[in-house]
Amino acid sequence: MDKKWAQKLLDCELFFSSELFHEVQMQRIFDDSKTFADAIPYESFAAAIQAYELEKDTIHFDLKHFALKHFYFPQPPQLKLKEYYGEVESYIQHLWTRLKREPDDFLGDTLLPLNNAYLVPGGRFREIYYWDSYFSALGLIIDGHESLVKDMLENLIYLQKQLGFIPNGNRAYYSSRSQPPVLALIVGLLLGEKAEKHAEYEQHFGDTCLHALETEYLFWMTDKQFLSENKTSSKRVVRMPDGSILNRFWDNDNRPRPESYFEDVHATQHLNRYQTSAYFRNVRAACESGWDFTSRWMGEKSELEHIRTTDFIPVDLNALLFKLEMQLADYYVAFNHHDKAKQYRELAEKRKAAMSKYLWCEQKQWYFDWDHKHAKRSEVESLATAVPLYIEMVGQTRAKQIADKIENDFLKKGGLVTTQESSKQQWDSPNGWAPLHYFSVLGLKKYGYCELANEIMKRWNNNIEYYFSRHGTLMEKYDVIDMNHKAEGGEYSVQVGFGWTNGVTRLFKILD
Repeated sequence: MDKKWAQKLLDCELFFSSELFHEVQMQRIFDDSKTFADAIPYESFAAAIQAYELEKDTIHFDLKHFALKHFYFPQPPQLKLKEYYGEVESYIQHLWTRLKREPDDFLGDTLLPLNNAYLVPGGRFREIYYWDSYFSALGLIIDGHESLVKDMLENLIYLQKQLGFIPNGNRAYYSSRSQPPVLALIVGLLLGEKAEKHAEYEQHFGDTCLHALETEYLFWMTDKQFLSENKTSSKRVVRMPDGSILNRFWDNDNRPRPESYFEDVHATQHLNRYQTSAYFRNVRAACESGWDFTSRWMGEKSELEHIRTTDFIPVDLNALLFKLEMQLADYYVAFNHHDKAKQYRELAEKRKAAMSKYLWCEQKQWYFDWDHKHAKRSEVESLATAVPLYIEMVGQTRAKQIADKIENDFLKKGGLVTTQESSKQQWDSPNGWAPLHYFSVLGLKKYGYCELANEIMKRWNNNIEYYFSRHGTLMEKYDVIDMNHKAEGGEYSVQVGFGWTNGVTRLFKILD
């Protein structure tokens, strides 16, 4: 890690652990905890903290006035432009320029600076996000912005070089967790699934992308303590009862999230020390999953206070790691490293067998997350099962079973519902999300279920168009059961923009 980066992370840690940060968040000076976590100090965090210590006990001290005096708060751009861009396609094409960010200056805030241009999702999300970037890239390439996608890939690899892994996003408070590992998908989108040796890419790929893919894999799989002590679980790896290895989501920190500080502290006020630490770890791990939050991580109780993300072996995570293993095998063949190719192919086959044994339920004909704490499958049916379909790691019989269940149980008037559970969480019914529609539609097409895939796209596109005709925006998520209703749930209001909705919608427009 560069010295400047190390110092920046230390400065941010000083800020997050300060009394000033705690008081601003707990007194709800700003409605959204992320607002203060993203604030830019006019001088420095240290100077603001020092000034706070000097002024906090004075008679006329006003905390909000102090925060506004010492910090600058950037505002998201106004994206409601339907009156100028009346069609969804032209609106999205304009949004690419509004959501694009140029290379960052090295400022004294919590943003981890990137060397190349990148796309932000929109709304409160003013930084690059790992798995969002792939779905946005789908539309960017269609609209002729391949160079921006290459820049975004370079940025993700740069973050990996600095931190040892690709973080949730380029904020200091994301530096303890990642997101679903889609680097292989991004590389495949740009360079081809089989890594053909095109002259313009060969050296760059061999020197950069292949190393980045292997580094990604080692981040998820390597834990010296786990390996040396023969433990059943540690960080992101879990040893199954038969000795096979699968993975889970994790976070290296177990403190309140700075970007959701009030919410986390408030939620744990009646918990003991052990329960509080576990709660923080599990909500952070849910953020690494991208599904923050969902009944998938709650077990038998759907309330957030019972969250236990780290107890579950997720279907989608392990399918994406199978894809990474297979892609590494294919790339190593392309570069004549056949021993390494064989190694990764064998690892992929072992993972596939373990997933089939523990995650697939023959009775319900569906993949379920595995609760390794209680040695049983979860009862929550979710569209995470679409990922093994998309990755093409199932046979035709299983593919038909999955397709039938998607059609009969998940397909609603406005698209695919995320889970069969109705809760207060945003990654549950009645909400639908662009990434899960992408995995489902492309997965179904790969197995020949084109009529069903086209029907899903039609209903999702109709939902997008209907909401756009009334509100002039594209949203982060949608209610797929009642299209007249704005999607709800989660810690914040539904956001506009929105990167991955834009990308998947552009793709579906040309596939439909």
